[in-house]
Amino acid sequence: MKLPTRELIHRLSSISTGPCISIYMPTHRTHPDNGQDPIRFQNLLKELEASLSQKYSVGEVRSYLQPFENIKEERDVWNYNLDGLAVFYSKDVFELVRIPVIVTELVVVSDSFHTKPLRKYLQTEDRFQILGLSLHEMRLYEGNRHSVSEIELGNDVPKTIQDALGDELTEKHTTVASYGGVGGGSGNMHHGHGSKKDETDIDAERFFRVVADTVYEKFSKESELPLILAALPEHHNLFNKVNKNPFLLESGIALNPDALSADKLATMAWEVMEPEYNQRLKSWSEKAGQAIADQKGSDLISDIVAAATEGRVETLLIESDLILPGKIVDEVSGRVETGELSDPETDDLLDDIGEIVEKMGGRVLVIPADQMKFESGCVALYRY
Repeated sequence: MKLPTRELIHRLSSISTGPCISIYMPTHRTHPDNGQDPIRFQNLLKELEASLSQKYSVGEVRSYLQPFENIKEERDVWNYNLDGLAVFYSKDVFELVRIPVIVTELVVVSDSFHTKPLRKYLQTEDRFQILGLSLHEMRLYEGNRHSVSEIELGNDVPKTIQDALGDELTEKHTTVASYGGVGGGSGNMHHGHGSKKDETDIDAERFFRVVADTVYEKFSKESELPLILAALPEHHNLFNKVNKNPFLLESGIALNPDALSADKLATMAWEVMEPEYNQRLKSWSEKAGQAIADQKGSDLISDIVAAATEGRVETLLIESDLILPGKIVDEVSGRVETGELSDPETDDLLDDIGEIVEKMGGRVLVIPADQMKFESGCVALYRY
């Protein structure tokens, strides 16, 4: 099982030997709700069989269905899911992908994989990461407005202050001496190289600096997601002092994240993230409108296809959950034909356009339907 990544999407998009089968379905994280997931999967296999039968022989259909039939019996597939499941199969690929958001049931058989729901997860503007930090350890989470999940950190990521500083942890060494007191009395006086608090502050600052640099280099730089700090109030100032991560939001969560449930952490994180999210959507809407007015963008499908093929699309905005069944007939002219998604030779036009844009180095963002101001469901901003 995998989570959605850009690398996975690029690999799936590079496959063009059909049939490429893509199945999406919502799943459940806990018992007893997850008991219905294998049944829903079986119903999707009936749709898959019907679609395959339009083009392939009985023997071919049976061979294409077999890997999916095997999944039904895999207990681990159904016992440890998130909110959505995607399955991809061709003669060169077989991937099961867990998705941390609810997806719409969908079966697509085409000459390329249907990856828009994966890109939707990776490219929606409501995603963020949370850094849970204390004096002794760090945790990292990724989520959206609905939920958060802890990221499994690799062995090369320092999770504790001992991992980060190792032998460089400030050594606590204190000596004891006897001094004559007033009136000839005596007593013991403790002294050393700085107080315990001074040593703790030094170690905390060095630990926080390692954490800040590691999170930026290994996570933020790749994902480019907003980062929310969850830590005790007194630790925010110290972390901000050593932080150089430009993706860290000014506002954060002033509580120990270990004291919060996953639902509460998600709620508090979204309260921080929502103003940033709304501003981003507003900004993209304004940029798109201005680009069209300046003839540096378009919301016409044929124009967008032609521009994407030429590598002129810098940013493509796609309406969330909208599917335009069809296929690109001529990339140069941008001519497309509509069709039925059940047809093995028909895919989602928006998905295909998004793949072209990404292959040519452009950026694709998925926008909520209520924020998409263009009837075609997509708009392109040109490089030139």
